[in-house]
Amino acid sequence: MTQSLAGRHALITGAGRGIGAEIARSLAAAGARVTLLARSADQLAQVAASIPGGAATVVADVTDPEQVGRALLEARAAAGEIQVLVNNAGKPASRAIAKSDEHFWRDIVAVNLDGVYHMTRAVIPGMLAGEWGRIVNVASTAGLRGYAYCTAYCAAKHGVIGLTRALALEVAKSGVTVNAVCPGYTDTGVVRDAIRNISGKTARSEAEARETLVSFNPQQRLVTPAEVANAVLWLCAPGSESVNGQSIAIAGGEVM
Repeated sequence: MTQSLAGRHALITGAGRGIGAEIARSLAAAGARVTLLARSADQLAQVAASIPGGAATVVADVTDPEQVGRALLEARAAAGEIQVLVNNAGKPASRAIAKSDEHFWRDIVAVNLDGVYHMTRAVIPGMLAGEWGRIVNVASTAGLRGYAYCTAYCAAKHGVIGLTRALALEVAKSGVTVNAVCPGYTDTGVVRDAIRNISGKTARSEAEARETLVSFNPQQRLVTPAEVANAVLWLCAPGSESVNGQSIAIAGGEVM
């Protein structure tokens, strides 16, 4: 898909590490003008430096509509109207519902669902005016099934899937497509932190904790960030115009 996105401006949220950084590199390699958005300027600078030719960076918290608005003004000033939006920013967390509270619930839903809404709402007018756009929401297998002790996270990711399906129908005749990718447990710093947390809270070693997460994948391995990025690129590139409103599991055959 070399240069398949030449001339397109792609903005990726949560682009400071992991899946978001890999998506940014993939879209840039396909010719897109890439803008990276996250809360950490230092992380963004490191990712931008890893992209040949560099990338624009904007700092914002996706849960804050005012910060989103300012960031998009900067992004448009640097690279033009946003034609590809990848909503990758997220915050995984697990907690028994009896031990959670209103603050925990709102925090998880705000990042994982409200942030998708704020970003999408801000870019969709420009896409509709230009009669072309690609929105890809990085959801999770947690948006397709339930996981114990993850009620807030699962609820938020199910909400992302619902938003994806509804908006896809709303814009179906406009030249804009809206889809989601749903990775299983992926080999990122976030999952490595989760493995350490599991090990710290239980009597299991980190290797045993890792095997617990790997066991969800019938291929008996963690998904790689590059595999998620490849799926996102395909949804944005020419030839995928009929793919709309879909939630694609990238999970080695995990049953949903």
